Amino acid sequence: MKDNYSFNTRLRCIVCGSEDNFECNEDKSYIKCMNCGKEYFGGYDELVECNQELIEEAKELVVDEIGKDLQKDIKNLFKNASKGNKFIKFN
Repeated sequence: MKDNYSFNTRLRCIVCGSEDNFECNEDKSYIKCMNCGKEYFGGYDELVECNQELIEEAKELVVDEIGKDLQKDIKNLFKNASKGNKFIKFN
């Protein structure tokens, strides 16, 4: 299994869907979409809250990948544990 599972999700403007056209102040307490002019007065936290669906999708992808890797590792563990035994076979 990998030591680190990470996915990058780009936050989107809830009005126009722009992903890379934001302007913000230094502490990210205010964000403005430069494409449509939507202002997020809650800053980064508000933008994250508005993008929960995208974040959940990325989380599901990570969970699926971890599950597949875990199944693969367990299968290999049992294969190696029963190596040399002609009565136990794994496909």
